[in-house]
Amino acid sequence: MPPTDLKAAYRTIMDDHFPQHMEISFVETNGKRQTLSYEKASWRIDGVEKGLRYGENPGQEAALYRLTNGNLTLGDVTAIQPGRHLASNVELLQSGKHPGKTNITDTDNALNILRYLMDSPCAVIVKHNNPCGVALGNSIAEAYHKANWADRLAAFGGAIALNRTCDKETANLINENYAEVVVAPDFEEGVLDLFAKKKNLRVMQITNMARLETFATERFVEFKSLIDGGLVAQWSFLPDVRKPAGLLPAKVEYKGQTYQVNREPTQQERDDMIFGWLVEAGVTSNSVLYVKNGVTVGIGTGEQDRVGVAQIARDKAYTKLADRICWEQHGVPFNTLEDLGVRETITEAVQSQNGGLTGSCMISDAFFPFRDGIDVGLREGVTAVVQPGGSLRDYEVIEACNEYNAAMCFTGQRSFKH
Repeated sequence: MPPTDLKAAYRTIMDDHFPQHMEISFVETNGKRQTLSYEKASWRIDGVEKGLRYGENPGQEAALYRLTNGNLTLGDVTAIQPGRHLASNVELLQSGKHPGKTNITDTDNALNILRYLMDSPCAVIVKHNNPCGVALGNSIAEAYHKANWADRLAAFGGAIALNRTCDKETANLINENYAEVVVAPDFEEGVLDLFAKKKNLRVMQITNMARLETFATERFVEFKSLIDGGLVAQWSFLPDVRKPAGLLPAKVEYKGQTYQVNREPTQQERDDMIFGWLVEAGVTSNSVLYVKNGVTVGIGTGEQDRVGVAQIARDKAYTKLADRICWEQHGVPFNTLEDLGVRETITEAVQSQNGGLTGSCMISDAFFPFRDGIDVGLREGVTAVVQPGGSLRDYEVIEACNEYNAAMCFTGQRSFKH
């Protein structure tokens, strides 16, 4: 029989039966053994010592382990050394309840993106393991404001990661919405008093967040469990191109003819290409992003075909801009606006701006197998594209860019994330 109180499941704290310690050994044919040792993490909240409250769903036991010992080298790759904890050793400064598995994995993916964007104030908001808004700013408050407005609706109940001290201005902006997690390297005096108004907000401090920059060049072993109990093990992904100088000119040979993009990208376009490409490392594939001036405009994730995901990202840009205009001018979400005349006025304004996509950069985590995918963005006024390259029809995509006078660069590397 289903429970009569459907909300009770979300208040449950599961008693997980995972052991306190775990070891994973890699044994070679000559008997050489390399063992990674892990220790279960927990927090004391309201007198209860507990790790994760539950897994992806209530009723699923789960445990969080931190790497404490062992050194793994396979071939010429060495794993991140033990004891350098981040997400698995966060300090919970405030928490109305124990964190669940999704709180940790959302926070971890926010840090995964943030590690490449530490040079400037940056805010990353993740929901269901995908970013809904990422932005750079002159201050952390500006960065958060831009990231939140990139997709205010999706940010509801998300995990917010900041790479600078959270000040009162930023805290007040965060308190205007509902968030599950806020993580930062430090919190200005008085900020925790402001956050205390949100009793179930989990406030996490990572004092050594500067260590993220070193993680940007180091790998760890990822494990994927299969339905029969088997495992796929792989080294974690690292983007090779992290600076504009690493971008490759879009140029290919096809049937004895050279095809190349006519227009070089501007400096701002190059900066957006790199920004978008680094954000892409944290987006579930197949994915297409649109970014403009260091802010995500539309994020399409996890779609089966590249045309479809380009359209989804485009459509999200339109709907999010409509919501922003409506909220700023009328204080209500566009979805609930009843005045048909006002709705029509906002819709016309959004269409005149092509959903904010005019002048944006289009980012794809894999090559475009046909030009129809890239045409989705070019028709909206995209002026620059960055993608891995390597399709048999790269020449068609280059011709498409030239038709719209758009710049394009290759990275030479696919950025899938499953």
